[in-house]
Amino acid sequence: MHGITVERTIEILDNSEGQKIAVIGDIMLDKFFWGTVNRISPEAPVPVIELQYESSHLGGAANVASNLKSLGLTPILCGVLGNDNSGEEFLNLCKNAGLITDGIIFDNDRQTTVKTRIIANNQHVARVDREVNFAISSDLQSRFLTYLKSINNLRGIIFEDYNKGMLPKEFIEAIIKYANENEIIVTVDPKQENFFTYKNVDLFKPNKKEAQQAFGFTLNSKENVKQAGLQLLEKLKCKNVLITLGSDGMVLFQDNGNIFSVPTRARQVADVSGAGDTAIATYTASVAGGASVVEAASIANFASGTVCEKPGVVSIEIQDLLATIKRNGNS
Repeated sequence: MHGITVERTIEILDNSEGQKIAVIGDIMLDKFFWGTVNRISPEAPVPVIELQYESSHLGGAANVASNLKSLGLTPILCGVLGNDNSGEEFLNLCKNAGLITDGIIFDNDRQTTVKTRIIANNQHVARVDREVNFAISSDLQSRFLTYLKSINNLRGIIFEDYNKGMLPKEFIEAIIKYANENEIIVTVDPKQENFFTYKNVDLFKPNKKEAQQAFGFTLNSKENVKQAGLQLLEKLKCKNVLITLGSDGMVLFQDNGNIFSVPTRARQVADVSGAGDTAIATYTASVAGGASVVEAASIANFASGTVCEKPGVVSIEIQDLLATIKRNGNS
C-alpha cells in the first residue's frame, strides 16, 4: 500500500481546511446510562443497575459531521428530527459542537431516533432503540434538495445511510445526479436496503458485514473479498470501492483495475464504535484536500485505527492522526 507521510498529510489537511462537505443521512441521539451492578433483582434474574451518571452524544450522520469538524472542514449536516425533547437536545448538541444546523428539518410526523445504551461495570448490558424508519415525504426531499443547491462552493457530499428513512431511492438518485453535474465529490457509507442504489459515485464504502449481506457469501478469504469488490465496481459503475474488514484492515478497488490492501493500524483496540464514520469523513476530507484515492484511503485507515484505541465514540483529532502516522514510521 502507498505510504503516507506526516508532511504530506499536513499539506492535504491544510488544503482541505474550511471546505464545505454536506453530510446527508440518518441523524440520531446517542444516550448512555453509566452505572454499577452489585445485586440481582428479586423480581427477575436481571442485574440492578445503580445509575451513576448519564450522557448524550451526536450519533449517526452527525458523528461523521463531527469528524469533519475536527479535521478542520466545514460540515453541513442534513437530516430530519422529530418535534420532541430529544430533537431539541440533539440540536443543542450540534450548536455546542459548532455544527451548521440550517440543513436540519423538524418533522411533526416523526420522532427523533434515540439509541440508549446501558453500561454497567464498564460492560454493555443492553440497548433501547426508539425510532421510526418510514421514508421522508417528497416535500421534505424537495426541501433538502433545494437547500443543497443553495450551498455555494460545495466540495463534497457524504451519504450516511442507517435505513431510518432519510434516504429514499429517488432522493439518492436526485442528489447523485446533481453532484455529478456539478463535479461534487460523492462518498457513501451504505446500508442493506439501498445498497445497490448508489450508482456513479466517487467512493462506495461498505463494511464486511454489509457486503456479505448484499452478495450472500462470506468474505472469509482474499478471493471472496476481491470478488465482492470487483462486482461492486461493475454493478454500481463507481470510481472506487473501499471494503472495511475490521481487524483485517481495508481493501481498495479502483475502476482502473488497481487493488490495494490496507493493513489495520490500531495498536490496541478499545472500541470500534464510530470507526467507519471516522474513515469516510477522513477519506472525503483528504480527497477534498487534493489527495489521491490511495493517499486518502491510507490516511482514513490511520484515522480509524487511531479512534479505535480510545473507548467510546470519539472524533479524530489531527494531532492524534499525525502521531499515529509518525509512530508507524511515515514521518
